[in-house]
Amino acid sequence: MKAISVYTTNYCGFCMAAKHLLKTKDIPFQEIDVTSDPEARQDIARRSGRRTVPQIFIGDEAIGGFTELKALSDRGLLAEKLAD
Repeated sequence: MKAISVYTTNYCGFCMAAKHLLKTKDIPFQEIDVTSDPEARQDIARRSGRRTVPQIFIGDEAIGGFTELKALSDRGLLAEKLAD
């Protein structure tokens, strides 16, 4: 299974929703809290082209935020993305 990284802030409702979705599906993920880390925020902007959180990466692929994660899940494509 490819690794999932979720860049979050501690005050973001969409971040909480993304983490909840992954937890309910028993999908392990690494959370990177960028609340007080401007360098990490710049890193996600550079890697994903977006400045908002959450930013979710499956392997090295930026898939977007909660809306994109939920759409993959709803269409049954999340497991396919996670496969090695």
